[in-house]
Amino acid sequence: MALGLPSTLPGGHPAIGDLVRSGVTFSFEFFPPKTEDGERQLWRAIRELEPLRPSFVSITYGAGGSTRDNTVAATERVATDTTLLPMAHLTAVNHSVTELRHVIGRLAAAGVSNILAIRGDPPGDPMGDWVRHPEGVLYAEDLVRLVRELGDFCVGVAAFPYKHPRSPDISTDTAHFIRKCRAGADFAITQMFFDADDYLRLRDRVVVAGGDVPILAGVMPVTQMSTIERSEQLSGAPFPAPLAAKFARIADDPEAVRQLGVEQASHMCTRLLEEGVPGIHFITLNRSTATREVWQNLALAARI
Repeated sequence: MALGLPSTLPGGHPAIGDLVRSGVTFSFEFFPPKTEDGERQLWRAIRELEPLRPSFVSITYGAGGSTRDNTVAATERVATDTTLLPMAHLTAVNHSVTELRHVIGRLAAAGVSNILAIRGDPPGDPMGDWVRHPEGVLYAEDLVRLVRELGDFCVGVAAFPYKHPRSPDISTDTAHFIRKCRAGADFAITQMFFDADDYLRLRDRVVVAGGDVPILAGVMPVTQMSTIERSEQLSGAPFPAPLAAKFARIADDPEAVRQLGVEQASHMCTRLLEEGVPGIHFITLNRSTATREVWQNLALAARI
């Protein structure tokens, strides 16, 4: 797409792919609630982060489609009840093509035209065998094509700085990513990472392979030790050993852990911006405090 003003999609919303190409974006990721308390927490976080005027926000999609209806409902409410630009995640796992068409149609009817198309993890065990639905699609690139076929959507895909856990090696992972992009992706968002060099190596190898889709950096501040313990499962990458050692030295002080997490994320984002990252996508876990602190640190450094 050419540089300039973002194009308008059906529903009156701008295309995230255009936003990314017209300037550095900052965005937030939330997950759909499963309880009334979770619902209140989500909307508290959204209202607290809304004044920061992010470029867009995204709502995730539970493993195996477990939060499908909640994802659509939350995304629709963002579109209608806030000033925010919503993007819905969509996964292929456990869904037939008919079901996927239905979900895409519901999103379009709600005025949501920006979709992150990802294959998704099996429910229960993210590293379990991935079994294609007998009437579904096999790869994320197939899901990208399906979304494209069904309307005027802007489509994003996932990128993996370390490599996807199911990819046998970096070269294979890069080839898969390039195919997703060529299937019709406008942009990509990385899984979380904790070392800027991992992102930069991903960007370099994609360019070498002929890819030109902008890749946003997925960032999640570490706010407690359990985040480190789960990071390999969440990101598919080992937590950096030198950074883990820093956290280990203060593991008995929860506030110190949180402060170090905000500081580390702030420094990493600063370096990424210096290196020309097209956007930063904050994974909030439906909490606003740490994300706002990183945002404020970047603002004080005149990075946003």
